[in-house]
Amino acid sequence: MRYLKKTINLGLHYKRFPAVLEGYSDADWNTLSDDSKATSGYIFSIAGGAVSWKSKKQTILAQSTMEAEMIALATASEEASWLRSLLAEIPLWERPIPAVLIHCDSTAAIAKIENRFYNGKKRQIRRKHNTIREFLSTGAVSGSRTH
Repeated sequence: MRYLKKTINLGLHYKRFPAVLEGYSDADWNTLSDDSKATSGYIFSIAGGAVSWKSKKQTILAQSTMEAEMIALATASEEASWLRSLLAEIPLWERPIPAVLIHCDSTAAIAKIENRFYNGKKRQIRRKHNTIREFLSTGAVSGSRTH
């Protein structure tokens, strides 16, 4: 009860315009856990307010920061596509629905995704690469590097 009383004036604030859906994706590869699996996370916002977020340990064992970031980007891309489909169901939402801009802080992962083919040895990472490439080619998502 004390928590509710102290946070009564806190909340998510949405600006009216522009109502743009954008997201941020990140991964922590240098984890100290016993199983050596990285953690992925993403957050999506519309008009400045968070609408979807997730942080989860990756199920695939990444061999590098780039692989961990690519897994995180694939997960974020799937969520972005779903959110975009949800917006398409809203009758008053502006048409056409633009691609969801996903920000990522990994230059290596973005460079790998911009390459049409993934030349790594791990099939699971190749699938993630292809997933992201598919979303990019259909216009569901677009990527940007953040600092």
